[in-house]
Amino acid sequence: MQLSVIILNYNVRYFLEQCVFSVQKALENIDGEVIVIDNNSSDDSCAMMKNRFPNVRLIENIENLGFPKGNNIAVAEAKGEYICILNPDTVVAEDTFTKILKTCHSELVSESSLGIIGCKLIDGTGSFLPESKRGVPTPWVAFTKIFGLYKMFPNSSWFNKYYAQDLNENQSGEVAILVGAFMFMKRSLYLEVGGFDENCFMYSDDIDLSYMVKKLGKQNYYFADTKVIHYKGESTIRDGLYMKRFQEAMQFFYKKHFKKSFVFDVMMYFGAYLFSIIKKNQQKEVQIKVDEYIVFSKNQVSLNLNKKTSYFKELNCFTNNKCGSIEVIFDTESFSFKEIISFMERNQAANITFKNAFFTNSFLIGSNSSNDRGKVILMDKFNK
Repeated sequence: MQLSVIILNYNVRYFLEQCVFSVQKALENIDGEVIVIDNNSSDDSCAMMKNRFPNVRLIENIENLGFPKGNNIAVAEAKGEYICILNPDTVVAEDTFTKILKTCHSELVSESSLGIIGCKLIDGTGSFLPESKRGVPTPWVAFTKIFGLYKMFPNSSWFNKYYAQDLNENQSGEVAILVGAFMFMKRSLYLEVGGFDENCFMYSDDIDLSYMVKKLGKQNYYFADTKVIHYKGESTIRDGLYMKRFQEAMQFFYKKHFKKSFVFDVMMYFGAYLFSIIKKNQQKEVQIKVDEYIVFSKNQVSLNLNKKTSYFKELNCFTNNKCGSIEVIFDTESFSFKEIISFMERNQAANITFKNAFFTNSFLIGSNSSNDRGKVILMDKFNK
């Protein structure tokens, strides 16, 4: 088998449904499998999987084992030569895996030295997510991130390493650290480094895995020629427990990989505390008053949205010449995810939000901000 796609889920039933649907479409011409491992969700994620995707391998944990252990359990069951660790709050394009597999066997990268491959991630507004490619967060690099120096001096090699700004978002190349939302690699390499370190519950596990692979002499690679939506943070409410786990994760990585000293420990403690506060305060539900809806569908569909609504059958019919707020709704039965992702990236603007419509299953899904936990709207709401 070529590829095993592993999706660890926790309480994001509708995002999981969309993710698995997109993955199945992307695996149509690949000898592959999907493994969903659920960390004891309290919603109906598992019931949905059994009903909607009965042929997908589902592993049901009886407790929340964390990100590393959950993924390690699934990888142990995987049959693919390659694996892709994938977040449930993602949407892949139909050609994502085909393109990456082709790259693995191309002259662009040496297969013997290839580590982890990541790809270009965009959020629910179509905006590029800079964490798609990163440098090793040494104490100095972490300092430039916490205090925003990477923004002030984006062209300086002294300050721009956190987000690997020597590569632009559309430029493929070697990077040190890739994000756990999408990590593609040989299963044998994952096992060689011991998988995700289970001493970390979540958050710095992807940094640690990337760094361990790099220490083996392998090259991690950012692949910009395919785009994946990552809505971000769907499984996580940034409360006091979040702050505690985030601080523990940062301290775990530094204690594991960097020389200890009292000054260093104090700096990292306060740095992790400050960074966790910043991350916690970023999360908010973005409420936007929509002035007009644009619905793209090749089918005869109708939504009672109580606002001006225009229907189009082709994506190229749209021009953003509006002054008010627009919500664009895509019929996922009419357009490929590749088309939807390209449209979002091409038309990102402050006055536009996007939602994907699953008319057969009666819900809309999307996110208005990379700091927003996202939104699921059941269509029966429109018919009341």
